Amino acid sequence: MDSVFPEKKIGLALSSGAARGLAHIGVLAVLEKEGIPIHMIAGTSMGSLVGAVYAEGQAINRMKQLAVELGHEKFSFFTDPALPKSGLIRGRKIGSMLRSIIGDVEFQDLKIPFACSATDIVNNQEVVIKQGLIWEAVRASCSIPILFTPAKFEGRYLVDGALVDPLPVKVLREMGADFVIAVNVIPADQDANSEISNDTRTSNCPNIISIAIQTVNIVSSRALMQSLNGADVIIEPRVSHINFGAFHRADEFITKGEQAAQASIFEIKRLLTR
Repeated sequence: MDSVFPEKKIGLALSSGAARGLAHIGVLAVLEKEGIPIHMIAGTSMGSLVGAVYAEGQAINRMKQLAVELGHEKFSFFTDPALPKSGLIRGRKIGSMLRSIIGDVEFQDLKIPFACSATDIVNNQEVVIKQGLIWEAVRASCSIPILFTPAKFEGRYLVDGALVDPLPVKVLREMGADFVIAVNVIPADQDANSEISNDTRTSNCPNIISIAIQTVNIVSSRALMQSLNGADVIIEPRVSHINFGAFHRADEFITKGEQAAQASIFEIKRLLTR
């Protein structure tokens, strides 16, 4: 399909969103099936994990399998308590999980150019990571503040990139993308029309994980809108009715991603061939 769009360098931006980010896998499956070439990927938080695994060259079916396994293992990541100095959870188990999935692969070894966004918690600056070990970069991009201890990366203390850039469209433009497809799994405007699930129909106080994730989303809302305005096509899987921590619903997230991507294929092809 590269010959169909010879002058277009297509970038794919994958948003943060915790478990909802598993919908990115469904989007990738449809883009691949429809022959939409991806020349570069940028991701934040869960989007960085999905993007890194795909950029490495792992097959979609393997990614789906990993998503289901992640759902089975999710609670083990939170059994690594730290002294509450810089975070409640040390994050070593997540680091081990990421290393087992990605391996000791560096950015230069990837099949597709890739970058991920993190936040320097000391100076509140975005850090775009494009070198070093992939799993370490993803660990930094996924480090929800307060919940996880910051990741030390090249002398800086990094936390979740969603604080400053939840959907790294700008990063792709800087990498040379002519056309950006943005996949956003944290759209606030879906809540009013979405179904109400058992995850949200509760009067119980939200747990600390939900509070931490939602706090990041509130802080990042303005940056998200700016990123959406910079994309050529926006794909928004309808997942806002499912809790951010529902990793056990991986199959449902992936299906929602496939449905949203399929609904956007005509527009993507129309714009690319215009």
